[in-house]
Amino acid sequence: MGNSTSNGNLEAWDIVVIVIHFVLVFSLGIWAAWGGGKDSTTGYFLAGREMSWWLVGLSLYVTNIGSSTFIGVAGTASVSGYAVISYEYYALMALLLLGFIFTPVYFAAEIATVPEYLHLRFGGYRLQTFISIVNLTVAIVILLSGEMYAGSIVIQQALGWNIYTSVISLLVLTAIYTVAGGLKAVIFTDALQAVVVLIGAFILMGLAIAEIGGIGNLRLLYMTAIPNTTQKYANTSCGIPTEETWHIFRDAKTADLPWPGVVFGVFILGVYFWCTNQVIVQRTLAAKNVNHSKAACIMTGYLKILPMFLMIWPGMISRTLFADEVACVDPEICERVCDNSAGCSDIAYPKLVVELMPTGLKGLMLAAMLAAMISSLTSIFNASSSMFVLDIWYKIRPTSTELELVIVGKVCTLVLVVVGVLWIPVIQAYGSGELFVYVQSILSYLSPSVLACFTAAIFWGRVNEFGAFWGMLGGFLVGLTRSILDFVYGVPSCGQEDNRPNIVKNFHYLHFAAFLYVFSTILICVFSFFKPAIPANKLIRLTWWTRNSKLPRAIMSDDQDDKDKKNELLREEKVREHALKTQSRTGFKWKAWNILCGISGSPMDIDEKDTKEVEEETVKKASAVDDPKWQKIAAVNGIVLAGVCAFLFGYYA
Repeated sequence: MGNSTSNGNLEAWDIVVIVIHFVLVFSLGIWAAWGGGKDSTTGYFLAGREMSWWLVGLSLYVTNIGSSTFIGVAGTASVSGYAVISYEYYALMALLLLGFIFTPVYFAAEIATVPEYLHLRFGGYRLQTFISIVNLTVAIVILLSGEMYAGSIVIQQALGWNIYTSVISLLVLTAIYTVAGGLKAVIFTDALQAVVVLIGAFILMGLAIAEIGGIGNLRLLYMTAIPNTTQKYANTSCGIPTEETWHIFRDAKTADLPWPGVVFGVFILGVYFWCTNQVIVQRTLAAKNVNHSKAACIMTGYLKILPMFLMIWPGMISRTLFADEVACVDPEICERVCDNSAGCSDIAYPKLVVELMPTGLKGLMLAAMLAAMISSLTSIFNASSSMFVLDIWYKIRPTSTELELVIVGKVCTLVLVVVGVLWIPVIQAYGSGELFVYVQSILSYLSPSVLACFTAAIFWGRVNEFGAFWGMLGGFLVGLTRSILDFVYGVPSCGQEDNRPNIVKNFHYLHFAAFLYVFSTILICVFSFFKPAIPANKLIRLTWWTRNSKLPRAIMSDDQDDKDKKNELLREEKVREHALKTQSRTGFKWKAWNILCGISGSPMDIDEKDTKEVEEETVKKASAVDDPKWQKIAAVNGIVLAGVCAFLFGYYA
C-alpha cells in the first residue's frame, strides 16, 4: 500500500497513537467489567437504568456514526453530492419523535427490549418472537456486517493487512469488553469514542479544505473531477457530476435520490432506525428517567448537524483530489484499486486520511474510525444479544435463572461475530459498489412493515394481535421478495445495458419504502377488524393516549399469567439448587470466571437481588412525574431543533 514502513501507510508514531487509544478503550471496558451491577438482566442489558443524559446522548451519536456511516455517507457524497445529507437531517426529526413520543410510551410500559413492548401490547409471543428474528436479521445483514465491511476498507487502505485477519483481531478486542461489561461498558466506551471521533473528523475536515484552497473552490473542482476512463463509454454521464449535486431535492424519476423518496422514504427509514431499532432504543431505556432520555435525544439531534461538514464535504473533496480512484467507472480499474469491480466510492474517506494527514494525526484519525466501528459493533452485540436472550431464549426456557440468561447473552455475542464475518463477502458482491446504498436499500425492504406495526400499536387502540401479526408478516414478505430480486439481478455498471424487470429498475427503493409502509398499515388495520378489539383496561400505559394513566393494567391472558407464575416457581427452585452446587466454587479460577461473566455474588443472591430490583424499579417508574422545569427546557430545545432542521432543508434544497 505505502512505502513509509512495513506497516502499510503508517509510521511508528501512528502505531503508537493507535495502541495508546485502544489501551485506553480496553482499560475502560475492563474497568466497567470489574464494577458491580452486571449480574442481572437489568444491569447487563440496560446498565441499571442509571445513565445520565449526556452519556446516553454521546452513546447514541457515536453508535450511529460508526465506520459504515463515515465510509457510506462520504462515499455516496463523492458520487452524488448533497442529497445524502437528507438522512442526517431527517434523523433530527426522528430523534425528536424518539424523545417525545416513543420513549415515554416505552418507559411507561417498563420494557427492557423493543419486542417486549409488542408482547405487552398485544399478548402472546409470536409477534415478539417474529420481530426479534427480523431485528436480528437486520442486525446481522446490515448493521453488523456493514460495520465490519467498512472497517475492512479502512484497514485495507491504511494498514495493508489481510482484511479478515484484521477484522477478526478487532472483533476479538471488541467482544472481550462487550461480553465482560454489558451495556455499562458500551456506554462508557462510547463516550470516549465520541470525543476521539469528533476531534479526528474536525482535524481532517480542516486539512481537506486547506488542500483545495478553501471551501469556496469545492464547486468548481468537484464539477471537473472526472475519471480519465469516462471517455471509453458512449454514455457520457458515467462519472460526470451534474448540477443536481448541490441540491437535496432532485428529479422524481431519473435522480439517484428522487425527491418523493427523500421526503417520504427517508423519513420512514429514519423513524424506524431511531424509534424502533433495539440498538438505539436500548440506550434511551438506560437513561435515569424520561427527562434524561429526552435531553439525550436533543443532544444527539444537535450533533447530527455536523455530518455535512465532517462527512459530506470531505467525501466530495476526496473525489476532487483522487478522481481516477474514488470515482472510477471501469470495472477492471476499480478491481485493481479497491478489490471491488462495482466501484470504489467507499474508499473516499479513508483515502483522504491516508494521503492528507501527517504522521501521528494519521494514527489518531485511523484510531477514531476504528473506534467508531468498535463502538457500533459493541452496541449491536449488546442489543442483539439482549433481544435473543429476553425475547427468544427466555421463551424457550422460561425457567432460566438470571445467571443463565446473562451467560447465554455473552455466548450469543460470540456467535454474532462469526456470522457477521461470514456475511462480508455478500456485501462486497452487492452490485452498487456503495455501502450506503446497500444499507438503505435493504432497510427499505425489511423495515417499513415493522414501523407500521409499532406506529399502529402506539397510536390506535383498536389494533389487535391478529391484525398486527398478519399485517406485518404480509408487508415483510413483500419486502423480502423485493430484496431477493435485487440480489438476483444486481445493479449494472455504468455504461452497461439495464435488463432488470421494471419492478426493480423503475421502482426506487425509497419509493418502495413509502409504498410498503402504507401497504403494511392498511393490512394491519383491515386484519384487525377480523378479531375483537383489546379491552381498554388491558392497554393502560401501553399507548400514547394512556401512557400517564395511574390505573392498574389488566393482564392480557389469565392462562398466560398462570403459566408465568408456574415458571417463576420452577425458576426459583432451580436457582436454589444451583446455589447449593456452586457454594464450594471459591478458588481463584472461579473468581476470574465470575469477573468475566459479570457475576458479583452467588446465583441465589443474583436472582433475589434482581427480583427486588425489578419490584423497586416498577414502583419508581409508575409513580414518577416529569419535572415541569425540565419538561419546558426540553420542549423549547425540541422546537429550536425542529426549526434548525427546517432551515437546513430549505438552505440545501
